[in-house]
Amino acid sequence: MRSENESTSQKKRSFIEQARRAQIVDAAAEVVAEAGYAQTSLARIAERAGISKGVITYHFTSKDEILRLVATQFFDRGWQYMESRIAAQETAAGQVRAWIGSELEFFGAHRTEFLAMSDIMANHRSEDGSHAYAAELAEEVDGLAEILARGQRDGELRRFDPRVVANIILRCTDGVLETWAFDPDLDLEAQSAVLLEFIDHAIGKE
Repeated sequence: MRSENESTSQKKRSFIEQARRAQIVDAAAEVVAEAGYAQTSLARIAERAGISKGVITYHFTSKDEILRLVATQFFDRGWQYMESRIAAQETAAGQVRAWIGSELEFFGAHRTEFLAMSDIMANHRSEDGSHAYAAELAEEVDGLAEILARGQRDGELRRFDPRVVANIILRCTDGVLETWAFDPDLDLEAQSAVLLEFIDHAIGKE
């Protein structure tokens, strides 16, 4: 959630400033996707964007700020794509399928940004050394668990621990995406269909 200060700051930025920031964020995503999180530097980002490091430091306080935006902006775009598709389903099982199916579909259509986001989320740390995106990942599990629990209350789904199963479903999805990250020739659509069928059998009543 944006703070009031962040919203005010964004309103003060000109169109040119916003375009430059977007250019830098896009360049950073490309560098992370190609070189990896550990090898990403302001110098490499500047080279990819065709600008000087000074231009970057004018618009951003640090590499940390840029990489956070790479991850969070793409995650937000993904959720916007998913949310309407989830809401359009009337059953819990349908919403679970829409959640996983649309997530895989969106990431599959944006490979470079996905590779950058996943690398940043796996490696980025807060100042205290903890995972920087732990709260976001927990929120994702909670959201899917809520759908599963509602399906159980409605008698649609079998009995199980909703949060445990939500975590398992999301980690299975991560596994499919990780395999695709290493093998771009993998048929992600076919893998998605198999995963969705597996989920249907795992949560549905016999």
